[in-house]
Amino acid sequence: MFVYADNAATMPLSKRALEAMMPFLTDNYGNASSMYALARTSKRAMEDARKSIAAALGAQPEEIYFTAGGTEADNWALKGACQARASRGKHIITTVIEHHAVLHTVEYLKKYEGYDVTFLPVDESGLVTPEQVEQALRADTILVSVMMANNEVGALEPIAETGALCRARGVWFHTDAVQAVGHIPIDLSQMNVDMMSMAAHKFGGPKGIGAFYLRRGVRIPTLLHGGGHERGLRSGTENVAGAVGMAAALAESIEGLDEKMMRVSGMRDKLIAGLLKIPYAALTGHPTRRLPGNASFVFECVEGESLVLGLDAVGVCSSSGSACSSGSLDPSHVLLAIGLPHEIAHGSLRLSLSEHNTDEEIDYLIEKVTATVERGRSMSPLWDVKEQKPTVRFWNR
Repeated sequence: MFVYADNAATMPLSKRALEAMMPFLTDNYGNASSMYALARTSKRAMEDARKSIAAALGAQPEEIYFTAGGTEADNWALKGACQARASRGKHIITTVIEHHAVLHTVEYLKKYEGYDVTFLPVDESGLVTPEQVEQALRADTILVSVMMANNEVGALEPIAETGALCRARGVWFHTDAVQAVGHIPIDLSQMNVDMMSMAAHKFGGPKGIGAFYLRRGVRIPTLLHGGGHERGLRSGTENVAGAVGMAAALAESIEGLDEKMMRVSGMRDKLIAGLLKIPYAALTGHPTRRLPGNASFVFECVEGESLVLGLDAVGVCSSSGSACSSGSLDPSHVLLAIGLPHEIAHGSLRLSLSEHNTDEEIDYLIEKVTATVERGRSMSPLWDVKEQKPTVRFWNR
């Protein structure tokens, strides 16, 4: 059996999205910025896609700007906000568990632009409270950036509440919603968000296209100078097929979203219950305040990378919170931030589900993860000397 359980990394391209894209990859190839009829077809498709995405998110079409992905949108939000508000102050607030697209950007702003950055800690579930943000606000704070959903442990942050206090203090608020869009309800008209980042391939759209929500009245400098595309803020020949595919995938993903969330979270909970029967296993992140499809664990005395490779050998696609797969021996910054010791954080495994998974696949995952953990431990000298006992919380907070 083949089981794809790495939907947080990317989802398969939706058939509906592909069908919507095909005309703009073949016959309707016109440059959307040209003036003749073929080009006007592309232009209309771009604007229809913009309207569709805006409607799905409770935004206005003129508040949606197409980008090359979530990383670009994060960079644009953070750097643009700092450039626009530099005269008001140079203090930024974010959290220690943000995606590297945010963390590395604020580190750049700190190192090269002289910004003061406050990195808020999180609790053992990966959550930061609005009260923490409020206590960190200063007279010179110009920007707060808190992700909507964590990519590793699935924690859902209190975005609307945090945005409300930022709005009351005149501080711009950005959220990286790359993991959230298409998977949980989002109504930007009610969330007190000034800027939001998203990426199409996280909800069944094509790779290489994303979008940036910029609330009406919030003005930031141009990201890319050139031909004046995207209302003068982000130049570059429009990715018409990508925009059309993104809109189609998002529209599909929010159809019957409540029912999808219930079904996916049910599979997730079954998976969690099954894998927590493994000795010295623990769930990472909040038990319920998490993305519907996110099930993330740590297993003592086994390396996360070996789990991913072992599962690959039996047809399971998964991921590890450990950064060793990218050539580093350091464990995930998120797992360290929630209080895990290095030796525990190295044994992480993330399984991310979607509505395309089945109950039979969940049974297979439980069987194969259990066997792979046992096999890995059988080769570990650490496991040879470890006392066997029922599953417990085995680290000190």
